[in-house]
Amino acid sequence: MAAQKEGGITAYSVKTKTKNVPMIDPVIDIKSGRYIATGKDSEGNKMAAIMGKATAEEHIKKGNAKKGSGW
Repeated sequence: MAAQKEGGITAYSVKTKTKNVPMIDPVIDIKSGRYIATGKDSEGNKMAAIMGKATAEEHIKKGNAKKGSGW
């Protein structure tokens, strides 16, 4: 689940097993009605976070993420 920390998108890193890792250059796509933010952490590991419509639109409005496919 995505969390908002200091205005950016954070997620759980499966590789390093840490919570609230900031996502670098996130892109929010819509797949099967779900809003999914994908990006990388500071070490270059791929990350993904699922969020609601309101949260996704807020991140795009603030400039924290870019629109991807499905919009």
